[in-house]
Amino acid sequence: MDNVWILGLLGFLLSFILLCRSLKDKISRSRYRCPLPLGTFGWPLIGETFEFISCAYSDRPESFMDKRRLMYGKVFKSHIFGNPTIISTDAEISKFVLQSDAKAFVPSYPRSLTELMGKSSILLINGSLQRRVHGLIGAFFKSPHLKAQITQDMQKYVQASMATWKDNQLIYIQDETKNIAFQVLVKALISLDPGEEIEFLKKSFQEFIAGLISLPVKIPGSQLYRSLQAKKRMVKLVHEIIQDRRKRSNPSVPKDVIDVLLSDPSEQLTDELISDNMIDLMIPGEDSVPLLMTLAIKYLSDSPIALHQLMEENMKLKRLKAKLGEPLCWNDYMTLPFTQNVITETLRMGNIIIGVMRKAMKDVEIKGYLIPKGWCVFTYFRSVHLDEQHYDWPYQFNPWRWQDRDVGSCNFTPFGGGQRLCPGLDLARLEASIFLHHFVTQFRWVAEDDSVINFPTIRLKKRMPVWVKRR
Repeated sequence: MDNVWILGLLGFLLSFILLCRSLKDKISRSRYRCPLPLGTFGWPLIGETFEFISCAYSDRPESFMDKRRLMYGKVFKSHIFGNPTIISTDAEISKFVLQSDAKAFVPSYPRSLTELMGKSSILLINGSLQRRVHGLIGAFFKSPHLKAQITQDMQKYVQASMATWKDNQLIYIQDETKNIAFQVLVKALISLDPGEEIEFLKKSFQEFIAGLISLPVKIPGSQLYRSLQAKKRMVKLVHEIIQDRRKRSNPSVPKDVIDVLLSDPSEQLTDELISDNMIDLMIPGEDSVPLLMTLAIKYLSDSPIALHQLMEENMKLKRLKAKLGEPLCWNDYMTLPFTQNVITETLRMGNIIIGVMRKAMKDVEIKGYLIPKGWCVFTYFRSVHLDEQHYDWPYQFNPWRWQDRDVGSCNFTPFGGGQRLCPGLDLARLEASIFLHHFVTQFRWVAEDDSVINFPTIRLKKRMPVWVKRR
């Protein structure tokens, strides 16, 4: 009898909570011209977080979204990661959110990530300070000087890595690309060449990045605690480099991002802010850029026709430059049309960045929906990129779809958008182009079976093993 009574009480409480939420929704709808999107909050406290994570670990992480899109439409409400959330799989609404300023939306991420990034991270700061840091870094990343330097460095590191490969050797593409891309990015950020300090940074960085999506517990022994300690070690190294630079006169042409930020005349960019952001800006070198290269090799391995056309295009360029006696420059790589189509299609299918999260700073009405103040908005890029309304046969790797298609469409946002558009998007394409050129012109390969893990970050389960043989 006691058990029946307890179950009855729990049932009553659950019904009461759901009733209160339903009444709250009705009140919200009555106050505004636009209603809240349809949807459900799931269980008390935990919401729908467990189902979201369960789907995220599967080979179809967008299944959480697909199920609800069928019931509620492309925009719906949910409750994930402890917050009431509006989830958008609508390209136009996502574009609106991305292009809004801090008066409407500010970044909102899981607590473990915000703890590790810190309040001064370019991912979290807002207003004039964010625009200043983003503008300085973005302008430098687009400069011909840096593009020439990165082209030279990338070619050097790629050739050095591939020179050690032997015929019929098993190579793990994910490991090789991480090693190469990290060295290139650290050189661009703080001008460190391969050596003991790079190895120290790499080891510490791997510990740091492991805690980005973890339990928000900072006690000794926890992953978050270990990651915070790793960041402190890296920040100390970068801080010493900054202090050494301040003793010298500012160079007429900045050689790295530290020089760019130190040359800013305002007093907003403190040594602490610069040090913290140097670590945060290393994430693409360990995560997104290597995965772009790795996924491209996976998709090409499964598409012999695409691989053949890519190889022919790059061999033609290689023969032409050899005949002219000229080295390859960044413009050579970036103007290879099919190579760029392969990279674009890899970005669409791979969804290395699945989406972004923002917090509404005021009530926002958009396209017939209400986004209440204080709620999170999750713009889910993956569902847009794999939507058959935008792309025919969306799960099929088809670089040819981009021959006459605009990559600037709101249906394609692999680098985000608005004021927080990734400043290194051109460099990511450049590095991938260089790696693909040297790999396909120097080697044939046979790939072993591998699968993509989608959560908490994108990676290959077996690190993309391939058997290589020189051409």
